[in-house]
Amino acid sequence: MRDYYKRYRPEKFIFEGQNSNSLTERTAQRVFKNAIIKAGINKDVGIHSLRHSFATHLLENGTDLRYIQELLGHNCSKTTEIYTHVSKKSLTKIMSPMDRL
Repeated sequence: MRDYYKRYRPEKFIFEGQNSNSLTERTAQRVFKNAIIKAGINKDVGIHSLRHSFATHLLENGTDLRYIQELLGHNCSKTTEIYTHVSKKSLTKIMSPMDRL
């Protein structure tokens, strides 16, 4: 991403379409699908998966759920909780109070 940004210096959108406009939804989906294929990912994922991943990574790195809610533009924290998937890696990092005994 850093190399892309340095090379193209987008001003309004990170990935611009024609005439510096945003990509159409269909074009973004097609680009994402091609990237998934090239990366050899065999999961059934769509471009919306990026939003879920973004929220999950923020949570795993210690960002408060209320901030994530604000960043995602959710009115209800219950909606945000749907986006934040708990990873096994995060669960293993949690210290039980019993571990301190």
